[in-house]
Amino acid sequence: MKVIYKISYPNGKIYVGKDLTDSINYFGSANHALVAADFTREERRGFTVRREILWESESASNAEVSAMEVHFIRLLRANEPTVGYNRWPKASRDGGT
Repeated sequence: MKVIYKISYPNGKIYVGKDLTDSINYFGSANHALVAADFTREERRGFTVRREILWESESASNAEVSAMEVHFIRLLRANEPTVGYNRWPKASRDGGT
């Protein structure tokens, strides 16, 4: 199963990604420095993240999955620094996608 997922952090920011193997233990590849910068030492001692599957397919090609990933990044504005941790595709200067 191939999936598109959303990770929600306790600060309200999100990360959208794809997983071509549907690994239950995969939580994406958000930039560690970006995430770490948003949390104090105390906040880092314990917090919960949520992983939600937004879309799944048993038959989609890898290219179709990649296209769906971009679709959801733009739809949810996860590439806007105030909203999420995705840095690609670049958000437009006016804050839209």
